[in-house]
Amino acid sequence: MSVSPDEAEIEASRAPLMDHLIELRQRLITCAIALIVGFLLCFAFSKQIYIFLLQPFEVGASLLAVQKGGGAHHGPFDLLLTLTGFQPAPHAIEHLKLVFTAPLEFFFTKVKLAVFGSIVVTFPVLAWQLYRFVAPGLYKRERYAFLPFLIASPVLFALGAALVYYIMLPFVLWFSLNQQIVDAGNVSVELLPKVSDYLSLVTTLLLAFGLCFQLPVILTLLGMAGIISSRMLRDGRRYAIVGVFVAAAILTPPDPISMVSLALPICLLYEVSIWCVALIELRRRKDAGGSRELTAV
Repeated sequence: MSVSPDEAEIEASRAPLMDHLIELRQRLITCAIALIVGFLLCFAFSKQIYIFLLQPFEVGASLLAVQKGGGAHHGPFDLLLTLTGFQPAPHAIEHLKLVFTAPLEFFFTKVKLAVFGSIVVTFPVLAWQLYRFVAPGLYKRERYAFLPFLIASPVLFALGAALVYYIMLPFVLWFSLNQQIVDAGNVSVELLPKVSDYLSLVTTLLLAFGLCFQLPVILTLLGMAGIISSRMLRDGRRYAIVGVFVAAAILTPPDPISMVSLALPICLLYEVSIWCVALIELRRRKDAGGSRELTAV
């Protein structure tokens, strides 16, 4: 009985269980070292990173300042252009003010920021170590099919994070600042966010959008495994849209603009996923047809 080249390659890569455990330990040690180095690097620059994350707050605050000042050249349309990133934000505020109410709160906030930043920065290393561990057990065509997802996944995550940073957060903070009461005589209700609460808001939105933007990757992998089909995705489109809006309502702040800002891109990515799965099915049918022709010959 003849053995295909792919099967021969996998058979040659077989190793005792102890060898696999030793390799797994080495991969985990490499990942741990990468995470520690990333954490130390991010913690050393945690102040600069936190200031960078405050930029959306500055955009929202400056928009509010111009709006309250009644600028002639900053109407609702100008605010919309600025919130969507098509127009630079006016700098009409002197400084932002955040507070912390416990002696070590900001320190632990920087630690959490460093942990989050370490995972983001070292993701390519972690993904590559995972791929190198599972690759010997895959056929060559499966390895070639798996590699694009290692590239697509961080790219889609970055697109979701960019949507949060440049559009979602400025609008959320501008909307929140609009709820203040500052012109009511002796009554004053001002927004003074805690440094830890602001970081929680930013990281929650970044993770929510970044993970939701992985939808094409997940559905395409399921399509490659034969678990779902393009017809199944088309038939379930209406239920998927309802589920997307429900998830967006849970993950985003309680305002309709934030919900729609997440739901619409996810619905678009769902349509892209249908086309990706359909292309996989088309290629699979072509390969099956070619195999039948070779068998007939």
